Amino acid sequence: QSHLTATLLASILGVVLGPLQIGYHTGNVNAPAKIIEEFFNSTWKARHNQSMTDHSLTLLWSLSVSMKDFGALVGSLGVKYLADSYGRNSILIANCLSVAAACIMFASKASESFEVLILGRMVFGLFCGLVMSLNPLYIQEVSPTNLRGAFATLNQVSLASGILIGMVAGLEITLGTKSNWAMMLSLSLIPALTQYLVLPFCPESPRYLLINQGKEKKAEALLRLRGHAEKVSCELEEMKEEAAHTQTGITIRDFFQKRSYRQLILLILLINVGSQLSGFNAIINYSTKMFQAKFDDAKYLTLGVGAVNVTFTLVAFFFMERAGRRKLLLIGFLSIGVCNLLMTIVDSVLVPELRSLQVLLVFCVVSAYEVGPGPISWFIAAELFDQPGRPIAMAFTSMINWGGKFVIALLFPPLLFQKICGAYVYLIFMAVALLAFTFMWLRLPETKGRKFDDIAEEFRGAEGIPLHNSSGFNTFT
Repeated sequence: QSHLTATLLASILGVVLGPLQIGYHTGNVNAPAKIIEEFFNSTWKARHNQSMTDHSLTLLWSLSVSMKDFGALVGSLGVKYLADSYGRNSILIANCLSVAAACIMFASKASESFEVLILGRMVFGLFCGLVMSLNPLYIQEVSPTNLRGAFATLNQVSLASGILIGMVAGLEITLGTKSNWAMMLSLSLIPALTQYLVLPFCPESPRYLLINQGKEKKAEALLRLRGHAEKVSCELEEMKEEAAHTQTGITIRDFFQKRSYRQLILLILLINVGSQLSGFNAIINYSTKMFQAKFDDAKYLTLGVGAVNVTFTLVAFFFMERAGRRKLLLIGFLSIGVCNLLMTIVDSVLVPELRSLQVLLVFCVVSAYEVGPGPISWFIAAELFDQPGRPIAMAFTSMINWGGKFVIALLFPPLLFQKICGAYVYLIFMAVALLAFTFMWLRLPETKGRKFDDIAEEFRGAEGIPLHNSSGFNTFT
């Protein structure tokens, strides 16, 4: 059992400033949506002497919100190269994109161009796609086995905290006004620049140094992280054992053709699709619009969504190493499925007395997501795959996650608000959540408290086993 050291804590807190920025730019566009839409409309009117139609304005706003997720989808393609080539320093390289994006978004109002704002969100998206894979990779590799899941959950705690801070910053009583919204979009510069002060002093991942680089500095880095020489020797032996079992230089083609990876790839695909198409992203991006039709104080209800979001990421942090990943995922997906079914019923029955129940169900979806699928979907691939496959697996995770976010951010407004599906859109979310629940029940192993090589060994035996032969997998040990 390893304990927390000052170096380990500083390293973890330094890297989770990245998700704080991502959360901030996820939450800060919700409350001031009307004000920024007015900026879009006035810009269009100044150029064309006519206002935009409501339909066009809705599509342009959807594009603006979703462009961050599209940029993240593209950014995910660079994860393997940066992780393999630069290790921890890749996070600092990615951080340049966040700084540039904040400056571009700040300039959008002065330049009177909504295209500049959309460009800024796309550049920030590139940062998102890289960091949300590079961070869990680094955290998993520097954390001791008994704290690995809890520390990986801090990524989601930071993301949720950023969302809440962004929601508060976007209120009219703070910075979500016609005169200050551009400055609000630039405040992510503060954590971005703080990372440049902290991360250069944090040690590189010892596992990366040994398995990827073959360098002797691994022991020195591990000693800084653990503080005790006896813990270092035991952990180095475990790393060497993993290195002996793994092949180096896995290409993307090898990754998808390797038989022992196929079961894992399917698990990662369904966990992340289930997580992103659960309805959570629709709530985070558009909760103010969802509530506006029925409530006068919609912006403050959105703030409640942010508070519930943070609260239950903290619940996940404390329970991750007690309950385990498998149990939390199953509880989360089943709860999300039930809540989405009830939201369909409540939203279809236009009875004023049920308005409060809709708010309660929204809070329940958020809490169920953050207890399991939210945090676990981002780091489970780093636990299931061995060292050579880990960077590609994290890039794959990032692409699925951000692809799902992009689809929801772009399509949810017309599906719900323009009545293409109406309230029945929640049935889609329910079906995806229940599909994920079923597959996790049948195939997902527990990774809590297990060494990386032990987890990988469970799937190495799958080289000669067809994917449909579930009896060949020992997934419940």
